[in-house]
Amino acid sequence: MKNYIIDGNNLIYKIKSFKKLLSNHDNQATRDKLAFMIDDFFYGRKVNVTLHFDGYESIPVKLSNIKIVYSMNEKADAKIKRQIDSSKNSRNIIVVSSDLEIKNFARVNGCQVLSSNEFSAMLNSLSSKKAEDEKANTSLSTESWEKLFGEK
Repeated sequence: MKNYIIDGNNLIYKIKSFKKLLSNHDNQATRDKLAFMIDDFFYGRKVNVTLHFDGYESIPVKLSNIKIVYSMNEKADAKIKRQIDSSKNSRNIIVVSSDLEIKNFARVNGCQVLSSNEFSAMLNSLSSKKAEDEKANTSLSTESWEKLFGEK
């Protein structure tokens, strides 16, 4: 089974739709939105996902597909490295980060690496597809409504 280790602080700044939240300095709302976005992305996939953030958790978020780790009094980078070190099979790990130190550490330990930009593009394509699907469902519903009630 693949294990994704995601540097959340690094990824947040690569997602264009988060710029407004970030400009409002609403860190927790931004973290929550990222967590839900990642949870949606991995829905139905057989993977383990750990999302790392610096600092402390303020309000716990219940998610079905991912585990959120807050670094508390240390940097999230240190926790990410420990998670990689403690892994039984680092070849099954995919590390998502654009932090050069983390990426190099992951590669040296046999992990696959995705940059935050690459992963952000994957998340954005999912969001775009969902928006298109919702639009299609709305227009189908409108057509069905018009047929049902004979209105235009």
